[in-house]
Amino acid sequence: MAELYNGVEAAQLATQWRRLVSAGAAAVTRSAICNWRTRGHLRVAGLDERGHPLYSLPDLARAEKATREIALNPERATRRTRTP
Repeated sequence: MAELYNGVEAAQLATQWRRLVSAGAAAVTRSAICNWRTRGHLRVAGLDERGHPLYSLPDLARAEKATREIALNPERATRRTRTP
């Protein structure tokens, strides 16, 4: 079985990836991980002993990549959500 990561561990991994490919970008928070899950970017791969969600490495990588461009270009997010 693949290794699974809790929200804090997932945020640390996503931060490492984002900083590696984006020259020191801001950290990914545990809250961001929860938002990715809520918005459908990240699926829950299991639950820990307390019922908290766990995430797989491939799913984390996909979610980080899918959200990276908007995170690094906040003006794009504003344009996408702004109503005419």
